Amino acid sequence: QVQLVESGGGSVQAGGSLSLACAASGYTYCMGWFRQAPGKGREWVADIDNDGYTRSSTSVKGRITISKDNAKNTLYLQMNSLKPEDTAMYYCAAASSSCWVTGGTPGLFPYWGQGTQVTVSS
Repeated sequence: QVQLVESGGGSVQAGGSLSLACAASGYTYCMGWFRQAPGKGREWVADIDNDGYTRSSTSVKGRITISKDNAKNTLYLQMNSLKPEDTAMYYCAAASSSCWVTGGTPGLFPYWGQGTQVTVSS
């Protein structure tokens, strides 16, 4: 059983930066970040596999960096140039399969963190 514990998040003004972290216990291969704004579905943000291959959604591309410390089994998300529309609960997710298999689909990630709130004010 994999457990994911997120940290970071908080409130920031538009244009600011925030960093999230997710510590995993147990084996993971693909780890990713999702977000969910009030009244909306869970949206894939970015993912990374153990070989370091990364993907990110067009809505955040160029503004975020996803990284993973395999030795610490910890996932990171650095977010810059934040916009009010980035406001959401951010979730860490993990799977033992490749990110090409999970394809950013929430239902294909069996492990989830508790979520951490990111609020961007204008």
